Amino acid sequence: MLSIRQLRYFEALARHRHFGRAAEDCAVTQPALSMQIREMEEAAGRARGVLAALADMERTIRESGRLLEGRLRLGVIASIAPYLLPRLLPEMARRHPGLEIALRESQTEHLVTDLVQGDLDLVILSLPVEHPALEAMALFEDRFVLAVPEASPDFQGPKASADSILAADLLLLEDGHCLRDQALNVCRKVDARQLRRFGASSLATLAQLVANGQGITLLPDMFVRAEGGRMAGVRLLPFPDPVPARTIGLVWRRTLPHREDVAAVADMVKACRPGA
Repeated sequence: MLSIRQLRYFEALARHRHFGRAAEDCAVTQPALSMQIREMEEAAGRARGVLAALADMERTIRESGRLLEGRLRLGVIASIAPYLLPRLLPEMARRHPGLEIALRESQTEHLVTDLVQGDLDLVILSLPVEHPALEAMALFEDRFVLAVPEASPDFQGPKASADSILAADLLLLEDGHCLRDQALNVCRKVDARQLRRFGASSLATLAQLVANGQGITLLPDMFVRAEGGRMAGVRLLPFPDPVPARTIGLVWRRTLPHREDVAAVADMVKACRPGA
């Protein structure tokens, strides 16, 4: 519950756009004002979660709650969207002609926030996602391969070895992408502090850099299959068993009704993944 004092502090902060001046205007210390603003933000976040649950209940009553009738707000992480959506969207339109899909492509953290707050209905991402307001369903495993320059003398064997990957050679997506953390988890001997100060925004950029001899990277099978199984200037090395992989899953709010629609979307995702 927001208090009058918190609203007064917030108004002063919005007016001065400076914590110190706002605290002086309200005759309190800056730490005290900051604490009240932080509590206000936490209360607002909880309120949005409650509103999302109420919206799900209203949807059940007014529109029969069906996800696949009307408008579906779908979020997909950036390391999945380009390789899944070109097949998934036409299939969803074919099976559900009246369905309107509103898409958002972003990083996991932003999509999860939007989902909890009720701005999205479903999100396709890499698991795990842990939040008390959400449920998740694993869909399939997306294996990693090591991509090296075709003429590299350092990787002549038929298989990749995580132990042979050096921080000086490794190219990764920029901070915020879950795929970056997953790649570092595979290459456990790599010291993240020694990585080059570079982060790509897409897997296609990483593949082009590898092709031009700028380093090596880990690529998910979804990307490789979407590219036809090979890339000019790049040699793809499989890992020995147990092959490292990421788990692709579907996430939704616990209050979302009509789980049969969630299951239907899950089936379509599995059927439309590259190589299915």
